Amino acid sequence: MSEHAFRLIVFDYDGTLVDSQGSIVGAMAAAFEENALAPPDAAAVRRVVGLRLEEAIFRLLPDSAGWDDAAPLAAAYRRAFHRMRVEPGYREPLFPGVADTLALLDCAEVCLGIATGKNRRGLLAGLERHGLGGHFVTLQTADDGPGKPAPEILRRAMAEVGAAAEDTVMVGDTTFDMEMAANAGVRAVGVAWGYHETEELETAGAARVIGRMDQLPSTLTFLGRDGP
Repeated sequence: MSEHAFRLIVFDYDGTLVDSQGSIVGAMAAAFEENALAPPDAAAVRRVVGLRLEEAIFRLLPDSAGWDDAAPLAAAYRRAFHRMRVEPGYREPLFPGVADTLALLDCAEVCLGIATGKNRRGLLAGLERHGLGGHFVTLQTADDGPGKPAPEILRRAMAEVGAAAEDTVMVGDTTFDMEMAANAGVRAVGVAWGYHETEELETAGAARVIGRMDQLPSTLTFLGRDGP
């Protein structure tokens, strides 16, 4: 039996459940180089993780570029990421405590979901690699609607499981996650090990920011019973 009041817990993927920083930065550099552009700074790439790929790339392009310039780079990024994913030494580890915490939260009274800027193909591959797919009953991706911070994919997750906004919480590592939650009328928990700083997450609407994944169950109990 769950010890919190939430019916639906929705997680971001990159930067929240998995440490995919190296792969994302490497694939972005390869995409820019394939299109005869200087690779963006790694810190700049980390700032846009969580957005739909085309939007993220558009923000990394020179000011003189237009929206249409993002499409060929997005295609090159997907090719580069796929090449890396099938290499023998490919690593995209779970953050500490993720597997145990998901197993603890996964119970009959609670639905777990994902809302991510990844496409469905990439998300399914990652979940299969880590053996996590069985935990999640709703998967919302860049293929399913406008990207973060628009609320549509979070609302789709709620609709799929029949959860109200007050019964839902979003867990993520970026301001885009926090803003999406706010736009959907959902409470949000930030994680401090991802791509945006704690102060940014709090300013963007996080009810709490946790420093370890194993702190999530007790945080949800507080929010569901006594918190705002």
